[in-house]
Amino acid sequence: MSGFMFLDGVLSDAPRVPVKVSSRSFRSAIEETFIQTYTRRDLDTVLAEELQLPWLIADCKPADEEYKRDVIQGYTGGWDLPRLVALARRMVAELEVTGGLLENLTALLAEYDRGGGVGTPAKNLIFAAKGPKPELVLSDAVNNDIAIVRNGEFCLVYDQPIPADGLTYSNLIQWWRERQGFADDVPPRAVGLDLHNRLRASLGDNPVELLVFDTYARRYKDSQFDIPALIPQVYLHFDPATQLARRAVGQSGSPLARQRMDFLILFSSRHRVVLEVDGKQHYANGDTASPTLYSEMVAEDRRLRLSGYEVYRFGGAELMQKGADTMVAEFFDQLAERMR
Repeated sequence: MSGFMFLDGVLSDAPRVPVKVSSRSFRSAIEETFIQTYTRRDLDTVLAEELQLPWLIADCKPADEEYKRDVIQGYTGGWDLPRLVALARRMVAELEVTGGLLENLTALLAEYDRGGGVGTPAKNLIFAAKGPKPELVLSDAVNNDIAIVRNGEFCLVYDQPIPADGLTYSNLIQWWRERQGFADDVPPRAVGLDLHNRLRASLGDNPVELLVFDTYARRYKDSQFDIPALIPQVYLHFDPATQLARRAVGQSGSPLARQRMDFLILFSSRHRVVLEVDGKQHYANGDTASPTLYSEMVAEDRRLRLSGYEVYRFGGAELMQKGADTMVAEFFDQLAERMR
């Protein structure tokens, strides 16, 4: 074999790092990996039993499909980018994928991860607070496990692992069904409505935050619950001392800025979007502009972005204008498209 022929062989076996990460590039790599790694018979076992993927085609069964690619698409057809990325991660971690196929998937995931996101998975999701701040303790300081010892009745705690492809409203509905003891025959829509009312209650009578929440909730229409959930009033930092307690010992303010986020969307285990609705209290004392408050707000935004969060702000005044609900709905459409 000549040197040139040998080089051609090396290049053909090398992983092809995509120019742009997309649903198409991930889908292509996933399908080729399954096709090249498994026989037609083994493919059914891997997809249905090992990975436990649901079959998506109502009018036929996996056994009816002759070609491997059709079988794979029967399990993954219509999946968006976060779900495909999550599947690729499972394939790398759980399946016996080797050689150039493994390198292709690994290179794709590395390129995807270079696009940003939070480096560690969410562990404690405390949200929908509608009363006094919960009092937390570290029940296991080594593992960073927390426990709420007081005022836990005023907030919600999602105690399940965050799926790799994000936290959907379907996930929350199933968690709420178990938490509240709904019977299995209660329709998901009824459980979802009960949860919606509880989440909405955490916003009190704030008209602009309610507008954002209600506009997003319309995306769940016709029982379309398998989309990322909009989670209100999420604790980001936690200061165990109250403002009153700090003032009693001569301290002013909390050392941790912005203890709660107005809204959080977990598009994947890595990609988190924070939405903030700015009333005057964010940048003014009464009717007087406060450079100090404004500087604290933008400094916290920088810290969040450097930590991998995306932050979007709505001005309270713009949400009081005519047509604000249409503007917010268009924003959510564009955000969902960007995250595909």
